[in-house]
Amino acid sequence: MSLDDKQQSLIDDLNIIHDPHERLNAVVMRGHAMKLDEAQKTEANLVPGCVSRVWLHGELVNGRTRFLCDAESPMVKGLAALLCELYTDAEPAEAAVVEPRVWEACGFTKMLSPTRLNGLANMRLRIRDMANQFITSNSSL
Repeated sequence: MSLDDKQQSLIDDLNIIHDPHERLNAVVMRGHAMKLDEAQKTEANLVPGCVSRVWLHGELVNGRTRFLCDAESPMVKGLAALLCELYTDAEPAEAAVVEPRVWEACGFTKMLSPTRLNGLANMRLRIRDMANQFITSNSSL
């Protein structure tokens, strides 16, 4: 399944919930399943530009991306976990170029503050940078 297809499936699943506030609450609840080891909550894994502290860990496993995160705020953790879920198990080249449409498609951009949206944009930048690093390190093998 391509990353675009995966994203559309995720959007379709979330939009089954008709009320946008309940939809956002479902995203927050999904975030509880995301676990990041305390050892990975390092300064290097902090995502800059987020109001709440957010840690993002990425790795390449059998040629596919894997992202894990954690955050101090449950809402931020849920939103960050949604990005991790989206970009996990993607080819690095796809993860580097496919932009998240989920915020707009699920109506979250109307509900989130500009600072939260900026934090999510910074997290996306970090995922893109990691994906590009995976491409570079994979091609040098």
